[in-house]
Amino acid sequence: MKFSTLVVAAVSAVGALAAPAFNETLLSARGGTPSSEGWHSNFFYSWWTDNQGQATYTNGNGGQYSLNWSGNGNLVGGKGWNPGTSGRVINYSGTYQPNGNSYLAVYGWTRNALIEYYVVESYGSYNPSSAAQKKGTVNCNGANYDILTTWRNNQPSIDGTKTFQQFWSVRNPKKNPGGQISGTVQNWAAPSMAWKEISG
Repeated sequence: MKFSTLVVAAVSAVGALAAPAFNETLLSARGGTPSSEGWHSNFFYSWWTDNQGQATYTNGNGGQYSLNWSGNGNLVGGKGWNPGTSGRVINYSGTYQPNGNSYLAVYGWTRNALIEYYVVESYGSYNPSSAAQKKGTVNCNGANYDILTTWRNNQPSIDGTKTFQQFWSVRNPKKNPGGQISGTVQNWAAPSMAWKEISG
C-alpha cells in the first residue's frame, strides 16, 4: 500500500471527495474560493468545491486554516502532508459548528490499492457510517471506533474516475459538535487528514 496525501481538511460532500474540473465562472458568481492545492507555511493544502454552495477557504499560519460555507453542495479543504505516512499522531483543535450533515475527520487516500478513508471524530445530523458495512470495533487512544467499508463505482478519485473502496472509522460516541473541539488521532491506516463537511 502506497500512501498519497495526508491533509488536515474541512470537507462538505454528499458523494466521493475527489476533485473533478471546476467552473471558474460559477465559482466567481457564487463568491467562493477557487479550487486549488499547493504548499503554505510548510504544509500541503488542498481545497475543492463542486460550486453548489458558497464557501470560503483561507490558509492561516502553520497548520491553521478556516472554512466557512452555506447552502448545499460538496467541498473539502484543509492542511496536512503530501505524501502522508502511517503511524503519524495528529493533534487537532478548533471550532466546529455544523449546520446539517457534516464530518470532522481525518481524511485521505492510498494507492496500490486505491482507497479513500475517513477517521471520523464527530459529525452533524447524519452518521456517515449509516450506509456502510460494519466490520467490527476497535479501541484507540481511549475511544471506540466502528470500522466500516463500502464501494464507490465509477466515481471521481485522486487517479481520475475509478471504482474504489472506502474505509470508515467512526468514533462511538462522537465528540459533541457545536463549538470548541480538540483531540488526537493516531493515523494508522492512511494518508490524509481532513475536516469533512456535508452541508444541506
